Amino acid sequence: MARAGKEKKDFMYLYGKNSVLERIKHDPGSIRRIYLQDNFSVKHINRAIQKEKIQTVVLPEKKFLQVKRADRMQGIVAEVDKFHYLGFKELLSRAIKDDLTMVFLDSVSDPHNVGSIMRTLACLGKFAMVIPEHDACDINETVLHVASGGENFVLVSKVTNLSTALIAAKKQGFWAVGSMIDGGEDVTETDFAFPLCLILGSEGKGIRPGLQKQLEVRVRIQMSGAPLSFNVTTACAILCHEIERQRSK
Repeated sequence: MARAGKEKKDFMYLYGKNSVLERIKHDPGSIRRIYLQDNFSVKHINRAIQKEKIQTVVLPEKKFLQVKRADRMQGIVAEVDKFHYLGFKELLSRAIKDDLTMVFLDSVSDPHNVGSIMRTLACLGKFAMVIPEHDACDINETVLHVASGGENFVLVSKVTNLSTALIAAKKQGFWAVGSMIDGGEDVTETDFAFPLCLILGSEGKGIRPGLQKQLEVRVRIQMSGAPLSFNVTTACAILCHEIERQRSK
């Protein structure tokens, strides 16, 4: 295993049963090969691999664990193409055509948060994601693992400047809605205008001032319990559920 411990730049590792199965089902052409631990026995996944005629390498546990060092690999690792980002102009065009809400992540650097958000957006449908090139998390292997296949359903653009991208979206008729910890309208009492962009800030800093200047609507999640705050993944789920509820009326 010459590649053990050295991840090449032209591919990524996708691991875990759900993540690999969803990729087989929705984008088998992106899979170069699959590594299975020799005691792996999940019949529907084995059948899916055989159906798509994907190159498979079966390894004893010791060698299998040298392919990729991570928790919860569940006996299966796929070597896949690098994640494909859309250019923002293309994403904006798709958002207009398909009535997508674009979720802008401002300085969200934890891959577990980004992966959870991607999974949420995939489950709700009709959402895309915009992330900055700097001071944020790329779509890396941890993100894909946490997303559990969500990357197959959510378009993502990586931009140099979130404010510039947001301004471009507003020029095309999108409304800019920002999630605030303090201040803003109760999200359940807000009538959203579509199409829209939802901006989520990091848990420590919130939305940066430059982006706040572009907001037309500020919303908050009303809480009657402890004086704490939701993490960004939970806030995203609540806000996007309300957005989708209103859009589907």
